[in-house]
Amino acid sequence: MEMWVKDLSVARAGIPVLEAVSFRLLPGQALVLRGPNGIGKTTLLRTLAGLQPALAGEVVVGAESVAYAAHADGVKAVLTVAENLAFWAAAYGTDAVAGALAAMNLEALADRRAANLSAGQKRRLGLARLLVTGRPIWVMDEPTISLDQASVMLFAGVVARHLAAGGSALIATHIDLGLEAEVLDLTPFKARAPQAGGRIGAFDEAFG
Repeated sequence: MEMWVKDLSVARAGIPVLEAVSFRLLPGQALVLRGPNGIGKTTLLRTLAGLQPALAGEVVVGAESVAYAAHADGVKAVLTVAENLAFWAAAYGTDAVAGALAAMNLEALADRRAANLSAGQKRRLGLARLLVTGRPIWVMDEPTISLDQASVMLFAGVVARHLAAGGSALIATHIDLGLEAEVLDLTPFKARAPQAGGRIGAFDEAFG
C-alpha cells in the first residue's frame, strides 16, 4: 500500500503554512519530515491522517490504510494497559494485543491502570496502538517524546520490523532512529506570506 501526495497545501487555524508538498511513500519505505518548529509538520500529518481538510492538492491512499500516532498518547486512564490495547484492537477488528505488549515491552505492566504509568510507559502504550491497528502506513508525530534511550531503540526496532514486513512509516522527528530512511525538509514548502489585499487581509470586506 502506498501514499501519493500531490501539490498539497495545508493550513493551521485558517492560515496557510505549507504549500505544494509532493512525495510518494512506498511499501517498505520510511520518510522522515524535518524542518524548524512551527513550520507545519503536525498540520501536514493531521491532514494526511484525514483529521483535517487540505487547502489544495491531493492525497492518494487506500481506504483505512493509515494509522496515526499524535503527540498525545490517547490512552484511557481508567483502563489497564491490556484493556487499552484490547479496546483499540476491537475498534480495528484485529487480535494483536499479545504481540503489541511484547513488542513494546509492556507485558509486566499489562494489568496496571494507565493512570499509574510513568510518562515513558504511557508513551510506549500509545505507540503500541499502532501494532493493533493492522494498518500498513504509520504516520507519527514526534513518537519518541518521553522515551528514554532504551525505549527509543526498542521503538526503532518495531518500526524496522514493520518496514521489513512491507509496511511504511512517515515520521516527524528530530531523533536519529537508525533507520534507512529518506528525509524530506519542509522548509522549501513554507507558505508565502499573503499579499496586501489577499484573503487574509479581507476581514474588513465581510463587515464593510
